[in-house]
Amino acid sequence: MKLTTKGRYAVTAMLDLALHYGKGPITLADIAQRQGISLSYLEQLFSRLRKKALVSSVRGPGGGYSLGREAGEIYIGEVITAVDENMDTTRCHGAHNCQNNERCLTHDLWQDLSNQIYNYLNKISLQDLMDRQAVREVSTRQDHPDTPDIDITELTSVSPRANA
Repeated sequence: MKLTTKGRYAVTAMLDLALHYGKGPITLADIAQRQGISLSYLEQLFSRLRKKALVSSVRGPGGGYSLGREAGEIYIGEVITAVDENMDTTRCHGAHNCQNNERCLTHDLWQDLSNQIYNYLNKISLQDLMDRQAVREVSTRQDHPDTPDIDITELTSVSPRANA
């Protein structure tokens, strides 16, 4: 299996969208800037994601994209397959014609690996990724690029600091 930039960028963009959920529609330009992904490439990916109802769009001023469902209901495998990414590790791409139009010796091994990858990615939701401390730290850094050595606890704290 070769996970190309299409699948990686789709997951990254969807995670960015999920992390900014509740702040209104998010523009692709904002995602492109934060994640270093070409705007035109994001437009192509989001067209496919919208067709699979993983995102919804709002046109006009103040428009952008939102998740099509709750982050806990969108799985990484679903995002990858929505952009036509292949999770098949077999040489024949599942067609059973690996070698001289016949199944090769290791076909079942690679098919089993493909199934494991697919099952693994379909158990991880966007919410699962959002709950990871490292993901929150990177997101905070991306949202505040001009603030050196930012402490995530200072930005996510619910109670205000006591004045000294």
